[in-house]
Amino acid sequence: MGPLRFNAGHADRLSLAPMNRRDFLRGSSFAALTCALPSRGAQPEPGPQGRVLTGHQWRTLAVVHDHLLPSEPAAPGSGDIRATAYLDGVLADPDLDSETRTFVLSGVGWLDDLAQEGHGRPFADLDPALREDLLRSIVERGAGERWLSVLIGYTLEALLGDPLYGGNPGGIGWAWLDHDPGRPRPTPSIIYGRLGKA
Repeated sequence: MGPLRFNAGHADRLSLAPMNRRDFLRGSSFAALTCALPSRGAQPEPGPQGRVLTGHQWRTLAVVHDHLLPSEPAAPGSGDIRATAYLDGVLADPDLDSETRTFVLSGVGWLDDLAQEGHGRPFADLDPALREDLLRSIVERGAGERWLSVLIGYTLEALLGDPLYGGNPGGIGWAWLDHDPGRPRPTPSIIYGRLGKA
């Protein structure tokens, strides 16, 4: 069985089958829906710690993101699209419901707890095969599958959203998909979170 990925035939839930990411995103109505969602205002990546994420949480989520969306020779990965910085911006959004913020942050804690219980190390310190096993095991739990689905949703926003929101730097995701984002694009004065506040 291949690495943990989401499958084109199951856009609504996580699957364990490998997939061609570009074909999935180009042909998926889910990609169009993600582009239409109001993105949250992320800021430039601050370094080892975010506005909401502690250094440890940032590192753990960056490793999970990289495991779910690794860089490939012809495709950007989570680091290339700044998925963790984008998620930190989402979590810092005062309009984000507190249950979502708590759920994402709690998921980091229980993922590390499971890694410590099973392997005596934090998740980020596990080798890729052990990370794979642990992620597969949480997919079988309702909350674990939901947690990974939430992360994948925000990762897709980071890939497909306007760079002004903190992901997709230089339009790397758009270039990969050969996508024209359309016009007009947002400006700093008319981005989500600032509309109607001037």
